[in-house]
Amino acid sequence: MSDIRLPAVAGRFYPAEPARLAREVDDLLRAAVAAEEPVPKVLLAPHAGYVYSGPVAASAYARIKSAAARVKRVVLFGPAHRVPVRGLALPETAAFATPLGAVAVEQEALRAIAGLPQVSVSAAAHAWEHALEVQLPFLQRVLTDFSIVPLAVGEASPDEVAQVLECLWGGAETLIVISSDLSHYLPYSIARQTDQSTAAQILALEPKPLSHEQACGATPLNGLLQIARARGLRAQLLDLRNSGDTAGPRDQVVGYSAFAFYEGDGRVQ
Repeated sequence: MSDIRLPAVAGRFYPAEPARLAREVDDLLRAAVAAEEPVPKVLLAPHAGYVYSGPVAASAYARIKSAAARVKRVVLFGPAHRVPVRGLALPETAAFATPLGAVAVEQEALRAIAGLPQVSVSAAAHAWEHALEVQLPFLQRVLTDFSIVPLAVGEASPDEVAQVLECLWGGAETLIVISSDLSHYLPYSIARQTDQSTAAQILALEPKPLSHEQACGATPLNGLLQIARARGLRAQLLDLRNSGDTAGPRDQVVGYSAFAFYEGDGRVQ
């Protein structure tokens, strides 16, 4: 196993200079609406460059501030953008680095799912993948001491994703993050309508699968929604915008959302 997976998109998706990155993430978190309780079990956050989706992602991560000391493990599911993957791919590395430092990959969790037929190990799937990497600086600025279980999700059924989720669900020490953007390259007004419809489908935990035209992370998200229905989770929409609202033109936009999913009353124990 290699030691550290180095940052692939620092300097492009987010600042490469540590102090500037910490300052930018902290500013985004301060501008977001925080809540002491309830504490989400699952977050859905976007994965574009921070200038575009950072404010939306911050609205998700601000929700876990009150649980900063209790969350010790973060399970990350994101779509594989660069390398074809059958099922879900774990990394070969022992840690993931950002300009803010390295985060250990939890080996015990890897062993717990390594025997599942839909789970493989692929350094290539993670080497240049941004969907998981861009979540890490937010986690590093919110949480105090944690490890990660990063999964690049390719071709997989909702059942296959749900099985992995169940294995890694854990208790109050475990936070699950689904990384996904929404619609891509539609005109602003059409994107707003499309994304509002997708958000309503997520809020209702509808059994009809989301398509990849609705969300690039539809595969892990459909697995989550299956678990959410079975476990009686409650979904909350925190933010819904697109690149035309943040930093881009409006002729072709990318949609972003932030959701929190709660089990029980979600209160800090």
